Amino acid sequence: MTVGGGVTDLEHMLDARDLHRSFGDVRAVDGVTFEVGSSELYGLIGPDGAGKTTTLRLVTGLLAPDEGEVRVAGQVVEAGAREVREKIGYMPQQYSLYGDLSVDENLEFFGRLFGLDAAARRERRDRLLAITRLQAFGDRRAEQLSGGMYKKLALACALLHQPGLLVLDEPSNGVDPVSRRELWDLLYEFVEEGMAVVLATPNMDEAARCHRVGMLHDGRFLAEGTPAALVEEFPHHAYAIESSQRDETEEVLFRRDDVLALSPEAHGLRVVVRESAAAGFERWADADDAITRIEPIDPTFEDVFLGLLATREEHAGGDDDE
Repeated sequence: MTVGGGVTDLEHMLDARDLHRSFGDVRAVDGVTFEVGSSELYGLIGPDGAGKTTTLRLVTGLLAPDEGEVRVAGQVVEAGAREVREKIGYMPQQYSLYGDLSVDENLEFFGRLFGLDAAARRERRDRLLAITRLQAFGDRRAEQLSGGMYKKLALACALLHQPGLLVLDEPSNGVDPVSRRELWDLLYEFVEEGMAVVLATPNMDEAARCHRVGMLHDGRFLAEGTPAALVEEFPHHAYAIESSQRDETEEVLFRRDDVLALSPEAHGLRVVVRESAAAGFERWADADDAITRIEPIDPTFEDVFLGLLATREEHAGGDDDE
């Protein structure tokens, strides 16, 4: 199956500029700008409430921005209406298929919805069933599929019209580990064929699989870049700590101003410490009788996100603006 809609020569399949969107007094998206090229997998990373879903709905034209502009394949999404939306495949987080229709019937329905003729529907259905390994389940109703099989069917339906841009909202949510791996294998295959993919996920392990990521919090980017570069450029220090009084040590660490992030790990604690305070922190830990081990470790992608989040909140100066 050819993907990309014949527009893989564009520098940016998706170009989102200074997007703003509020719901009442809540600013869900606040000045977000990013681009995604053909053959690129871009991740919007952040916890629930960060603005990921709203950003994706702006990108797909399901919501209009209060300010800013989205272009797909060089066309403004709002102005392009159906013509530009046909270049987008969208898989929302919530259930979007018809549960009482079978796998084949869902594909037939969406194929007709996209205006495909009978030959195109048949060819694309067969190809998508093969790559999603759903050939043997054509007669099974969607509501009877496992979580992983349902997500793969939803993905197949979103790809029937061969979009140049695929937009996915937490595609592996509720999916078992094997199906999650299969789903990611499919995404890499589509990207290799020229498709641009944008996905939202709160999972930092998944974020590390993306070509580039934008870290979202309260509708704004904390940082953007390749996962490897963000980790490499992270200035702060990470430590593994073990203590004979773990709960008490955790409480002390939680109150320290030089600690940016703290989380349990194995039998100890994982701590991210401000760069300027690292030497003093090590001296304090060495002098604490309860701490039996402190060891510098390489920061992870999650350390980077938590550290950037902590410094962002400090710079906000306690502002409740969201």
